[in-house]
Amino acid sequence: QGELGIHGQRAVNSHASAPGKDVGARDAAKGTLTSKEFVMERRYITFLIGGGGHKGKTCLNLLVDGEVVASATGANGNQMQPRSLDVQRWVGRPGRLQIVDDESGSWGNIGIDHVVFSDRPSTPTGPLEKEPDFGTIGVALLKAETGEGDAALAALPPGTPVEAVFQAFPGSADGPVTRSPDEPLIGGLGRRLSLAPGATATATFLVTWHMPNLKIENLPSGRFYVNRFDSALAVAAYLAGNLPRLSRQTSLWHDTWYDSTLPYWFLDRTFLNTSILATSTCQRFADGRFWAWEGVGCCHGTCGHVWQYAHAMARLFPELERITRERVDFGLALKPDGAIDFRGEFNNFPAIDAQAGAVLRALREHQMSADQAFLTRNWPQIKRATQWLIAKDGNGDGLIESNQHNTLDTDWFGPVAWLSGIYLAALLAAEAMADEVGDDDFAQRCRLVAEKGSKNLVETLFNGEYFMNKVDPQHLDAINSGTGCEIDQAIGQSWAFQVALPRVLPQKETRSALQSLWRYNFTPDVGPYRETHKAGRWYAMPGEAGLLMCTFPRSDWDYAQARGKGAEWAAGYFNECMNGFEYQVAGHMIWEGLVQEGLAVTRAVHDRYHASRRNPWNEVECGDHYARSMASYGVFLAACGYEHHGPKGILGFSPRLTPEKFRCAFTTAEGWGTYSQTVDGHRLKAA
Repeated sequence: QGELGIHGQRAVNSHASAPGKDVGARDAAKGTLTSKEFVMERRYITFLIGGGGHKGKTCLNLLVDGEVVASATGANGNQMQPRSLDVQRWVGRPGRLQIVDDESGSWGNIGIDHVVFSDRPSTPTGPLEKEPDFGTIGVALLKAETGEGDAALAALPPGTPVEAVFQAFPGSADGPVTRSPDEPLIGGLGRRLSLAPGATATATFLVTWHMPNLKIENLPSGRFYVNRFDSALAVAAYLAGNLPRLSRQTSLWHDTWYDSTLPYWFLDRTFLNTSILATSTCQRFADGRFWAWEGVGCCHGTCGHVWQYAHAMARLFPELERITRERVDFGLALKPDGAIDFRGEFNNFPAIDAQAGAVLRALREHQMSADQAFLTRNWPQIKRATQWLIAKDGNGDGLIESNQHNTLDTDWFGPVAWLSGIYLAALLAAEAMADEVGDDDFAQRCRLVAEKGSKNLVETLFNGEYFMNKVDPQHLDAINSGTGCEIDQAIGQSWAFQVALPRVLPQKETRSALQSLWRYNFTPDVGPYRETHKAGRWYAMPGEAGLLMCTFPRSDWDYAQARGKGAEWAAGYFNECMNGFEYQVAGHMIWEGLVQEGLAVTRAVHDRYHASRRNPWNEVECGDHYARSMASYGVFLAACGYEHHGPKGILGFSPRLTPEKFRCAFTTAEGWGTYSQTVDGHRLKAA
């Protein structure tokens, strides 16, 4: 073994954090440190790494011929962990190690220590069977009535040519073999078939895995599926016995979803994001709790101010949302005064939109239940969370004016249209739930504050075109969009449609606000705007359409003023096109009868994620497979005019597209199916 010194822009040795900071510290300094050139003479480079952030922004890179060939990033926690880079393929070649710290966000940092050349990978921190990546993987071939023989080789002896796999099959002849030179074939499984002209046969292969040791700092361990399966073999056995049923049900849902009068591209875009639930954005622990990042490995805690946009899981897998409300929002994250820590175990303060969203989602989860049990159990906690919002209001006028943390990651001050609007929607949701549990006094209190707030919001914050904010003169240093045309300005009314509440904001002013977003924020080409408003991330590139987060059509407040208040990164949000926010507006437009505009906004996102440009299943915000994009399912619900209340036995539709001949899939608390209607004159036929 031998140790490697790291030298670069600052005086740092192999036992120091990089670049020039203590582990876990964060300041304005950023930089890249690159080692002297060395020849790789060992099979591994081992090291300790801590911190976290975006890969590429905070990482340890191995450079060969100036190119990054391997890298490692901390596990979003400041506990140093042993890691290794496998460098066997580059033994004998010169390389350099590079420590990159280019993350300006408060979560980004990196610590590197004890960099060592070795013939062994880093020592595990515990028994092998307890390691996070321990588990079993299997390949299986289901038995079939046809076929002339199966063969399997679990492993090839060293030095055996890969063609031996094919020679193992009865009667087979040598043939060309295609494989990656970096991933040599180690075994094989197959079936030999002889087919007459026009005949068909099926060989069903299974790839199964069982990785039981899910570990995320400060959270329960283990995966939920360990309660059902103890190995990849057990998973394969279950599939072997149930594949016809599982395949039939999967195909039936697929066919039901696409058997619709809605446009095919629209069905694609509003449902594809549901695949986020099958990525490592989302986890379910062995104790049954659901938990998620915002995007893959990015930002802990099933973040309330992000996930309150994501309607898909609640409508397709309502049990998971009920578990999250009950065990997290109204469980471990709920404080004695009613505040909800919006990241659960990973923060200790509330956000206004997350808090209001938790109350609204409680109503939604109740509606997506078969009976009153969920609401009955959780009403005291829901009420306490609502009371916290009312206390935050202060004078009971329906407008919150003190510090308001929110999904744009800073505290805003003064009456803010979108934050007070979602607060008013939460009051109406609490009123509806109070009515159902017989808490008449609280229902009346919520209704009175909501009525005042709706009137005051219009009188105070509607400028004749759209809803805006009034900046608090005592907090001129805080970020604020001021009189800008901000994307979420009417989100309270948008939420009201999703859970069949009375109007939060009057229709005339609300439609005007949405038309202003169409006029000022939607563009078929974001390039020219972004040339003059450079801060922010490029989620839409030049030549692509999108709905901008905030524009400044008035002269009394502009982006320069917004940028001057608080951090540059916070103002940069205003210039971006973020998919989940766009879907929120698109769905609201459709609910309000602005169908063409809503479809156009949805289509803009769809075209940005066309397969010729990007991965259609991976809409990116802060991380891959970003949860907020599941707001797209809310656009589908808007197009259907969907309403459901399981305990009351209500299922309703008011289609916004082709109501004279309409067909769509639907879900309820415990089932799913197809709804269709035709209109002939004044006669409606529904089934």
